Amino acid sequence: MKAWFVAGALVALGLGACGGKQAEPSGNKRVPLALSGEAAQRWDSLCVTCHGKIGHGDGPGAAALNPKPRSFSDAAWQASVTDDHLRKVIIEGGPAVKLSNLMPPNADLKNKPEVLDQLVRKVRSFAP
Repeated sequence: MKAWFVAGALVALGLGACGGKQAEPSGNKRVPLALSGEAAQRWDSLCVTCHGKIGHGDGPGAAALNPKPRSFSDAAWQASVTDDHLRKVIIEGGPAVKLSNLMPPNADLKNKPEVLDQLVRKVRSFAP
């Protein structure tokens, strides 16, 4: 077999000098949900501070927190919680569900179901 044929086949299969694994097609990456209105404002001003822009629990305030904020990209965690649980955490804060006292309540969202639902969908959008 000619060397150029083998090299071409390896490149075509993505098995070149980069560890022998084919790159994942860019279409397989999840894009977190874009928010609008008050939900976007709340996410950017409150949630991102601890959970980070891409929901990994690595926001600018996270370094000083113990326990560390939840990473929303954890598949096992995503499967273990219901949307109602997420709503409760957002409205009542961490202590209401035996989580960190540092997760503040947002009681005013109880009367804003459209904002609350957008935030829950945003959290879900980080699931792998």
